[in-house]
Amino acid sequence: MSAELVIIIIGIAFLLIAIADNIKTLNLINTKLRIPLGILGVLLIIYGGYSYGSIVNFGQIEQAELGNKSKINLPIEKVQVISPVAGDSVDCRILTMGVYPDSHEKDIWVLLKPSNNKFYPQSDHTNTSYKRNGEWQVITRFGGDKGESYEIIIYEADAAASQYFSSTIEKWKELDSYPGLSDEEIPRSANEVDRITVSLKENCRGVF
Repeated sequence: MSAELVIIIIGIAFLLIAIADNIKTLNLINTKLRIPLGILGVLLIIYGGYSYGSIVNFGQIEQAELGNKSKINLPIEKVQVISPVAGDSVDCRILTMGVYPDSHEKDIWVLLKPSNNKFYPQSDHTNTSYKRNGEWQVITRFGGDKGESYEIIIYEADAAASQYFSSTIEKWKELDSYPGLSDEEIPRSANEVDRITVSLKENCRGVF
């Protein structure tokens, strides 16, 4: 349980004690302390709620740049990336977007492959790419030098492959170390469906 939730619970407890003691005259606390205790409870609830809301919503309000968008050829017959466009010079944090056919049911993952030839699964607060009405998107973060080339590789993954990518990201976050995945570490049930190459328009090392 987070510290913010503990503060909220304590605030609610203080407020309930003050109200209940006043209504039922339980005389658990001195009459002069009821009002200050109630006020303290309200302040703790407000502070804890504000702090908790800020933390929970951080991933949702993260801003990402929108790049160029390629024309969509209909009907859509496969999973593909439409933004950014191959050859683009991109910012450190972008929104990678694409489309998928109506019959598609697997998860979609974006993996970055920089010059070290390692693979880096990308995710936001949903982990897998967000899918809706034939379109998908995910926040994509780069960490290389200005002008460095990156391959953006799109995979479709079954449940096992998705779980592997998700647990890998969680482990990297816990260790605060991002070594990347080798070719051999990519699950066999994750199938590459599209790939483009972009470059960085600025130095992105240490940004995240």
